[in-house]
Formats: sequence, structure tokens, C-alpha cells
Amino acid sequence: MEDFLKRIECYKVTYQQLDPDDYDKDLSFIKVINVGQRFLVNTVQDYIQSKIVYYLMNIHVQPRTIYLCRHGESEHNLHGRIGGDAGLSSRGKQFAQVLKEFLEEQQIVDLKVWTSQLKRTIQTAEALRVPYEQWKILNEIDAGVCEEMTYEEIQDKYPDDFALRDQDKYHYRYPGGESYQDLVQRLEPVIMELERQENVLVISHQAVMRCLLAYFLDKSADELPYLKCPLHSVIKLTPVAYGCKVETIHLNVEAVNTHRDKPPDNMMKNHFPVMMRRNSFTPLASPDSVKRPRLYSVGSKPLSPLASLHLSETADRAPLQQPQVHNNMNISRSRKREDALETVPPHD
Repeated sequence: MEDFLKRIECYKVTYQQLDPDDYDKDLSFIKVINVGQRFLVNTVQDYIQSKIVYYLMNIHVQPRTIYLCRHGESEHNLHGRIGGDAGLSSRGKQFAQVLKEFLEEQQIVDLKVWTSQLKRTIQTAEALRVPYEQWKILNEIDAGVCEEMTYEEIQDKYPDDFALRDQDKYHYRYPGGESYQDLVQRLEPVIMELERQENVLVISHQAVMRCLLAYFLDKSADELPYLKCPLHSVIKLTPVAYGCKVETIHLNVEAVNTHRDKPPDNMMKNHFPVMMRRNSFTPLASPDSVKRPRLYSVGSKPLSPLASLHLSETADRAPLQQPQVHNNMNISRSRKREDALETVPPHD
């Protein structure tokens, strides 16, 4: 502490304090006083600046530990199916009991437990016999039309989507579902709350756990979807200066391996055509897609080039008509993400 105070005195010789009342009143800045005791926010003008202020007002430097683990092995894990809301297998229930014993041995002060709203994480938390909070935004990545399918079934039924996901796993969005990029944005409130808390255990899912790990370990978008988060293991994160100390603890309960390694680049080039990004609404598209008239949706059957030309010429000669408005249009929207959390008391 004495060395730190001497360093501050040296800083005073070189640095000049900001003057929000006169000279610096037009500058955008936030002044953090006594590591979060007070804040002075001056001239915050846009969204990015307000997010920076929100972040700085939520972090702290108190000693803490974050524990991340997946739910116990589920029935879907046994059969290689993704997504869904299956319950725990017998080995998954065994892991929940071992996790309870592990936490008791750690003697963690004021530990908070968070889960998703899916059955397998709730069943894992129930075995701990402690209060826990359910977060809907901790639910597993939405696989859309591929929910409860195996990777083999996806490859047979949706071969293009299977190839697209292997080429750019972070940006690929399941039809009717989410991408890892969507999931990162969804998890922002949880990450901000983790910065505010002290000791927390998050019982979540593989994709969710990857996103949380990538944030605390500063991993890139290319690395994130391939981080290893095995079942029946606990990852202990201890924030330190300029980083995070990581410890992986295996609880010695057997489980299936759900990790898929990144395909080698040479295999991707030899087996799949090169795909390219079209726009933000269609994350990835084949370069040889047939152009359609604007009145056809993306999912409709492509017209032949001659038919498209004929239709375009007919449209040019037709009189201009006002578009019809339908009140009962069936619009497909992505599922609403709720940030609310529900506290569940312990069960006897």
C-alpha cells in the first residue's frame, strides 16, 4: 500500500485532473472515485459511451470466484441429440450428487447458484439443496428446425446447413434458431451481472458455457465455438489483475463426449463448396443462388431465368397497383428473450 501511495504522488507531478465545471466540460468521460465508491459521468452522448459507463459502474475488484459447469448428462446426450428439454440420465443424477459434495467441501461463502429454465439444469440444481435462480437467457442455443436431432440426421436432412455451420460456426444461424453471435448478445445481461457479483455457480449448457468462458478468457470469435466444456466437470475462474486464473476440476463421473472438433481446412475445401455471406438476415448463402423477383420470399421455389425475365417484362407493362395490406399476416419472429430471473427456494 505504501508503494502504491508513493506512485500516486509521482503521478500528481505529471498528470492534471479533469475540470468538468469549466475547461473539460465538453469532453466525454467517466471519473471513478475510490474503485467504485462514487462516479462522475460527464457528457455521455451515444450508445457506445453509455454501455461503457454501464460496464464500469458494474465491475468491482473484490476477491471472488466464478464456477461454471454444465448440467448432468441428459437422455438426449446419451443419444447424441442436440437441444430439447430432456431430463437427466442416471449418470447425470449421480453427477448432481457429486457436485453437491464438491461444493460442501469448498465451503464457499455466500454462494449464489444460477441455472437456465431447462429441465436438465434445474434437476442438477435441485440436488444441491440450496436456493437457486432461473435465468431464461441462460437457455441453450436455439437450434431451430434442428432441435432434438443428431448431427448425422442434420447432415442427411440439411446437408447445406451442415456444411455452412462447419465453415463459419460462430456466425452460422440455425434455420428458425440462433447463431453463436446471437447467443453472445443474449448473454450480455448475465455477463454484466457476473461482474457485479461475488461467488457464483452457473449451471448451464455447452454453447452458453463457451460464451461465458470466451468472455473471461478473452477468446476470439473463431476460438469460441470450439472451446472444450466437458460434461461432469467444473471450471473455476478466479479474476486477477489483467486476466483470469482457470482451474478445471473433473468430478470423476463418466459421461458421453459431446465435443466436435473443428474440421481441418483442407477437408473443408475438398468436400464442400466455398460459401459466402450475403447480408445480415441471411448469414450465409451459396454463391450460385438464382435471383428471384422481389415479390417471392427467400424460401419459395426458384424460378427459371427465362420465367423470371418474362415475369419482369410483364410487371413493367402492368399498371401500378397499390399493395394490399393484410391484417392477419403470419410473421415468423425470433423468440423473445426475457432478462427476468426467478428465485427458487431450497426443497426439503
